[in-house]
Amino acid sequence: MKQLRFALRLARVLLHLLVGLWTCATVFPLTDSAGRQRRIRLWSIQLLAICRVRVTLRNPQDSVAAARALIVANHVSWLDIFVINSIQTCQFVAKSDIRDWPLIGWLCEKGGTIFIARGKQRDVRRIFQGLVTSIEAGARVAFFPEGTTAAQGSLLPFHANLFEAALDAKVPVQPYALRYLDEHGALHPAADFIGDMTFAESMLAILKAPSMRAELIQLAPIDTTGSHRRDLAVLARTSIAEALEITEKEGVA
Repeated sequence: MKQLRFALRLARVLLHLLVGLWTCATVFPLTDSAGRQRRIRLWSIQLLAICRVRVTLRNPQDSVAAARALIVANHVSWLDIFVINSIQTCQFVAKSDIRDWPLIGWLCEKGGTIFIARGKQRDVRRIFQGLVTSIEAGARVAFFPEGTTAAQGSLLPFHANLFEAALDAKVPVQPYALRYLDEHGALHPAADFIGDMTFAESMLAILKAPSMRAELIQLAPIDTTGSHRRDLAVLARTSIAEALEITEKEGVA
């Protein structure tokens, strides 16, 4: 019976991916930005439901999210993009490796994700002005400052380069902390997407594992007035580390 349920979940995921491909290919070219955002949010909610990932949004500081901001979060899994999009769709900056993932990579690209090659300064400069323009136009731009995924319970150094976009656009930085919990409130091991694990292996692990809860913690916006990008990276990392109860030295790359 367990194998049958797993097979049905896998079939539903594949069907949902095909629906997403069809929507991007046939509907997106005929609709406006607001229509695409509604469809991305709904598709993300449905994908998480199939994977038995329930999303909760916490605001422990009772702060109001900035209407226009550069959004940053820690990076655990490929699920992160869809968790955030299930609350409010964003234009993501992600590592170029994701573009090569089967189906999901193409969907992310059509959903507006901007891909950046790690370690290539020319790539950073190439997309930087586009990010500023998007933020100034009212788009919610998000990126993962660690640059890659980290195992839950740890936090990699934050790369400061893209924080410059918030300074140029004159908007605050809006940090979120993200973790995946099991039914007992402990960190869910199936969420980790690290090392040599492939996207397919991660997807199968999630579908086979017990259900999980994605906890997205909204933190206080960080004012960027008179700041340096490295200062913003330190403040964002410290805020996220405290929310996740990670005690380690600050790190900015």
